[in-house]
Amino acid sequence: MTSFVPTTPDNPKPVHLNWWAVLFFAIVHGLALLAPWFFSWSALGVALFLHWLFGSIGICLGYHRLLSHRSFQVPQWLEYVLAFIGALALQGGPIFWVAGHRLHHAFTEDTEKDPYSAKRGFWWSHMLWIFYPHPEFFDYDRYQRFAPDLTRFPFYRWLNRYFLLLQIPLAILLYILGGWSFIVYGVFLRAVLLWHSTWFINSVTHVWGYRTFEVPDNSRNLWWAAILTYGEGWHNNHHAYPHVAKAGWRWWEIDPTWWAISLLKTLGLAQKVIMPPLQTATKG
Repeated sequence: MTSFVPTTPDNPKPVHLNWWAVLFFAIVHGLALLAPWFFSWSALGVALFLHWLFGSIGICLGYHRLLSHRSFQVPQWLEYVLAFIGALALQGGPIFWVAGHRLHHAFTEDTEKDPYSAKRGFWWSHMLWIFYPHPEFFDYDRYQRFAPDLTRFPFYRWLNRYFLLLQIPLAILLYILGGWSFIVYGVFLRAVLLWHSTWFINSVTHVWGYRTFEVPDNSRNLWWAAILTYGEGWHNNHHAYPHVAKAGWRWWEIDPTWWAISLLKTLGLAQKVIMPPLQTATKG
């Protein structure tokens, strides 16, 4: 085990490198590099579609704005569907993801209590927090305390335990539809692109961009991160009002995930949608 001592002076405790995590992410990244030899336009289309479906609908809408912040409500069956789509993104089960994100908001940039604190440096917040895992963020018995609304449901406990295995039926389906090119693009390349898109919110939006609200952290609004993450890059807005369903508030702050929530609301499937405070929303 390799020890890593964060550079922050108020956080001297070493953590240890998880070689299994390194091996897993290295293999997936390596297989994603096969993409040029398996290229087809249809495979690229599959990767882009699944990036949107698992990223915007599964992670941004499902895991983040619905389960983590409860910024709107949907019928239980639809909540299960959205959580299932989020689990297919290969970013952890819903209890793990939600608990970590709630800790991030409760203790933003705290070097001990924020799982991906930006104060530990760019690469820590981007991905090293996964390679050097703290038990309180990765041990189920510890982190599940921060998502009690999810742990009481057997379905969420099942998803949390077996999310990784969901890639097997997905890969089989993709192979039936388009062979190995669909697997390379729809599983491996999609996973890598979606990982880094999501991780950008932990890293770059705490470093670059503009600030609409003076919040006690360094969260920022960054346009290109918002494009890659279907609206999540308006991070300063989100940290100022984390329970608001809409991340992009000004006319140029494009937020495709909000469009999906608006569609659900129009269809009568999303209710109690939390909107920005009127006096604040009209400023931009």
